[in-house]
Amino acid sequence: MKREPTVEELKTWDRQIVWHPFTQMAEYEPLILERAQGCVLYDVDGRQYLDGVSSLWCNVHGHRHPRIDAAIRAQLERVAHVTLLGASNPTTIRLAKRLIDLAPRTLEHVFFSDDGATAVEVALKMAFQYWRQRGDPRPGKTCYLALGDAYHGDTLGSVSVGGVERFHAMFRPLLFETLRAAAPDPYRTPAGVAAGDLLAYHLGLLENILREHHPRIAALVIEPLVQAAAGIVVHPPGYLRGARELTRRYDVLLIADEVAVGMGRTGRMFACEHEQVAPDLLCIAKGLTGGYMPLAATLASDEIWRAFLGTYAESKSFFHGHTYGGNPLGAAAALATLDVFDEEQTLARLPAKIERLAEHLQRIARLPHVGHTRQCGLMAGIELVRDVATKEPYPWAEQLGSRVCQVAWEQGVLLRPLGNVIVIMPPLAIELAQLDRIAAAVEAGIRRVAA
Repeated sequence: MKREPTVEELKTWDRQIVWHPFTQMAEYEPLILERAQGCVLYDVDGRQYLDGVSSLWCNVHGHRHPRIDAAIRAQLERVAHVTLLGASNPTTIRLAKRLIDLAPRTLEHVFFSDDGATAVEVALKMAFQYWRQRGDPRPGKTCYLALGDAYHGDTLGSVSVGGVERFHAMFRPLLFETLRAAAPDPYRTPAGVAAGDLLAYHLGLLENILREHHPRIAALVIEPLVQAAAGIVVHPPGYLRGARELTRRYDVLLIADEVAVGMGRTGRMFACEHEQVAPDLLCIAKGLTGGYMPLAATLASDEIWRAFLGTYAESKSFFHGHTYGGNPLGAAAALATLDVFDEEQTLARLPAKIERLAEHLQRIARLPHVGHTRQCGLMAGIELVRDVATKEPYPWAEQLGSRVCQVAWEQGVLLRPLGNVIVIMPPLAIELAQLDRIAAAVEAGIRRVAA
C-alpha cells in the first residue's frame, strides 16, 4: 500500500512541479488548501481562512453546499460525461432551458464550453462568422472594439480583445486587431472632465470610434458595469445602456462578458439587468456552477443562430467545440446552484450584505494611502496610492497589495489583490459577521503596510 505524502513533501512538489498561473515560481510559497465548509477554507497545516475572494470570484453559495454536492453525486449515478458533438443529455438540456428563461429576452440559444475565456472565444468566433453568413453578408467586419484595461481571458482571441498591458504585452505579435476605447474610470478621470460629464464624455469617445470604423467592427466586447481584473473599475450609471444604443445605431454586435459580474455578483442575476440591456451574445462562467465544476455558456440571439442554419453542403455549422463543453456533472451543479438561488432567496438577502460592505468601505476610505474605494454589489476594490492628493500609484515592484493581503492571511482571511487594489469579493452566502472580519483584516493590513 502506498503511503500518503507528508505535508512537507506536498509543499516541495508544489514548489517544484506544479506551475501556478499568474505566479512567479521563483518566489512562490505554498498555500495548500485541502478542505472547506461554507465560507471557510482549511489548509494542510490546520489553519482556517475566510474565503474573501470566492476562490477567484466563482464560489456563490459556499463550499460543500449539500444541495450542490447531492446533485453531482446523483448525476454520477447516471452518466459522468456525454459529448455535445452530435449528442446530448437531459441534464444539459434542462440547464440550457433554465438559462434562457433567466436571461435577457433576446437570448434564445446556448453554446456550452469550459470556462470564461472559452465562452468569450466562442462569442468572438460566432460574431465573426455571423457577418459572413447572414442574409446580407458584411465580410469587411473583421475587427473588434473593446475598452482600455479590459480583461476577457487568456486564450489568444480573448487576449486580443483584452487590454491589460502587463498580462498581454508579451503576446502582441500573435494577436488580431482590436480597436480600443478609453475605460470610463470615475477615479482616474481625464484632465478637464468634471465628474458629472464623465458619462457623456466617454460615450462620445465610443461613438467617435463607431462612427469612423463601424463598417469593419464585428462587435463591441464589454464587461457590464464593472471591469473586474482592471481593478474593480465601476462604470458610471448609464454607460452600458449608452453603449447598447450606439452599437444598434452603427450596426455592431454587443458581446456582454458576464463571467465575473454575472450570477448575482452585482445584486441581480445578470449585470445587464441593471440597465435593461439585452446583448447579442452573453458569456457566463465562474459562478455558473457555484464554483464547483468547469462550465461556461455563451448565450446567443435568434438572429445570430439563424445565420448558422443550412444544409450540410453549405458548411455553415459553427466548427468549434470543447471535449467537456456541457458536461453533465457541471450542468447538474449549475442546475442545483440555480435551485439554491431560489430556495435560499440569495438575491433578496443581498441588499443587507451590500450595505454592510458599503459601511466598511466608508471607514476604510479614510485610512492613510487609500486613494479610492469602489463597489458594485458584493464586488469591492480599495486602491492604495502613494499620494492621495495626486493619485500617484505605488510602484508595481513594491507589491503593496500583496503585502496587505499577507497581513490579512495572518488574521485568517484569504484575499488576492490586483496590483495595488485590494479586492473584496466573498461568496454571496457570506454572513454579516464574516464580512466584518474580512473588512477588519483589510483595515489591519492597510494600517500596518501603508504606514
